[in-house]
Amino acid sequence: MLYNNIDTKHSDLAVAQQFKPFFKEKNKRAFWIAGPCSAETEEQVLSTARSLASANIDLFRAGIWKPRTRPNSFEGIGTQGLEWLNKVQTETGLKVCTEVANTAHVEACLKHGIDVVWIGARTTVSPFAVQEIADALQGSEVKVLIKNPINPDLKLWVGAIERVAKSGIEHIGAIHRGFSSFEINKYRNQPRWQIAIELKREFPDLTIICDSSHISGNRVLLEEVSQKALDLNYDGIMMEVHPNPDKAWSDAEQQVTPEVFAKLKERLIYRPAEIDDAAFNESLDNLRLQIDEIDDEIIALINSRMQIVDDIGAYKKRNNMSILQTKRWSEILDRCMTKATELGLSTEFISKMLETIHQESINRQHSILKRKD
Repeated sequence: MLYNNIDTKHSDLAVAQQFKPFFKEKNKRAFWIAGPCSAETEEQVLSTARSLASANIDLFRAGIWKPRTRPNSFEGIGTQGLEWLNKVQTETGLKVCTEVANTAHVEACLKHGIDVVWIGARTTVSPFAVQEIADALQGSEVKVLIKNPINPDLKLWVGAIERVAKSGIEHIGAIHRGFSSFEINKYRNQPRWQIAIELKREFPDLTIICDSSHISGNRVLLEEVSQKALDLNYDGIMMEVHPNPDKAWSDAEQQVTPEVFAKLKERLIYRPAEIDDAAFNESLDNLRLQIDEIDDEIIALINSRMQIVDDIGAYKKRNNMSILQTKRWSEILDRCMTKATELGLSTEFISKMLETIHQESINRQHSILKRKD
C-alpha cells in the first residue's frame, strides 16, 4: 500500500450508527462550504458572506485561529473574528463554521453560537489534542467536521471521529483535504482518494466533504478536483473564497473570488449514488455481476500464480539461490508495460499492481527460505 494503516477492521463500528446527516437534502444535491481561508477584517468577512449568500451555500467558513508552519506567518485574528461570524449569521442568515484546535477555541465558539466547528489536519494527528476537544464538546449540540491527518494514516482519522462521537456529538462529518508528501506532483496535498473511500466504506452514513482548495493548492485545479470528488460520491465541497484572492493574508494561490466561485459551482455536476429506475438498476446489476465474475477469475489466477511462486521458492531453496533476480523483474515489468500500452491501460496502474504482486511473491519465497524442512 502507498499509505499506512488502511485496515480499520478493529475500529468501533458501533459508532457509525450514531451519525446523523449534516443536511436534510442528502443525495439530492452537493453540500457547499465556502468562505475565506482567514478572517482578516470585519469588512472582508461580511463582504464575502454577502456575495456568497446569493450563491446558495450551506456553510460560511473562515479561519479565526490559523495553525501556521512558521511563527512569523499570520496566525489568525483571534476571538474577535467570532463576532464577525455572528454578524454574518444575523445579516445573511448563513450558518457559519471555523477551525478549533484546543479547549479554549471550543469554549469560545460555543459561547458565540458558532454552528459548526472543524478539527484541522494538524490537530487530528494528535489523539491527546482530539480528546481534549472532544471533552470540551461534551453536552453541546454543535456539529463537528474532522479533517484527515496530515499523513496518510486512516486509523488516526477513524480514531478522531470515534473520540468525538463518544463525547455525544451526533452530527459528525469528515473533510478530505489531502495528505502531505515528499513526492513532487501537481497537488499541494496528494488526494490519495482511496483513503477517503475506505473511510466511507467503514462508516457508510458519514458525511464526507472534499476540501478541494487544500488538495489543489492553486485555483487552476479547483474544478478538476471538485468534480472528481463529486464523481466519487462525496457529499459536498469546501472551497476558499476571498474578495481579492491575490491580496489574501494566507493561501492566496488557492482562493477564488465570489464571482468565480459561483460560475465554477454551476459548472460542477452532482450525480446521486442511486437512481429510482428499475430498468437502469437491472442493467447496472447485470454489469456488476459480470464484474464480480471477472474478479473471481482474477483471484483464482493470482492464486495459481502464487502456487507457482511457491514452487520457484522451493527450487531456489534447494539450489541456494537468492530470492530476487533483478534482471528477471525488469523483464516482467518491460513486457507487461508494453502489453498495457497496446491495450490502452494505464501503465501507472499496471506498475503498481505488479509491484504489489511482486512484493507478495518475495514475502512468500522468503517464508519458504526460512522454513525448516
